[in-house]
Amino acid sequence: MKISARNVLKEGVTKLVEGVVNSEVTLEIAPGVEIVSIIRRDSAKSLGLAEGKEASAVIKASNVTIAVN
Repeated sequence: MKISARNVLKEGVTKLVEGVVNSEVTLEIAPGVEIVSIIRRDSAKSLGLAEGKEASAVIKASNVTIAVN
């Protein structure tokens, strides 16, 4: 896979919750650290996503907002 994004985290799917339209995909990137993404259910199916399958989180953002109370 070639991609221009610099932040690629290759890990395993730990949880997959399929909804009617969307699927919630959870990747554990380090012990106790998870990334959750909501993608179209059709996309999850075409990628063959399932718990235990290896997948990559690709993060490309021009900014990150930090907030405190």
